[in-house]
Amino acid sequence: MPKYKKESHIRSLLKGISWRVVATTDTVLVVLLITCLTGTCSLENALRIGGAEFIIKFLIYYAHERIWQFAYKDGVVSTKETLYKTISWRILATTMTFIISGAILESFDEVAFYIAITELFTKFILYYFHERLWLKLPLGQIRDYFKRLLKISNE
Repeated sequence: MPKYKKESHIRSLLKGISWRVVATTDTVLVVLLITCLTGTCSLENALRIGGAEFIIKFLIYYAHERIWQFAYKDGVVSTKETLYKTISWRILATTMTFIISGAILESFDEVAFYIAITELFTKFILYYFHERLWLKLPLGQIRDYFKRLLKISNE
């Protein structure tokens, strides 16, 4: 297993953006599914919940990423550590989903609960594989790619 070094703040930001795109798409689809199944189907509410989550969870995701940098002291990220990180994020994110959904739907009832619980399962799988994928991207190569792009555009 390759050694893992601390990731840069830029990498954490890019990783956060890529995760929020995946996660927000999932959230919008889950909200649509749950609200349609309960007879209150609303694309507007799905987009409002997705948009609020994108902003709020992006900031919290970034902090979560930076905190987890301290957990990788031995330089190797095992699948077990990825699982623990996934669990810690799901606890935070599912709680936030319930709160955001309840606030936007103006009711902390079973609809907000079903949205959060459904997302718990879909996002658990998506997040775990997102983490493993990002571990395969060598540190520094993303930064170097953007530096090359800037250099080419400045020529």
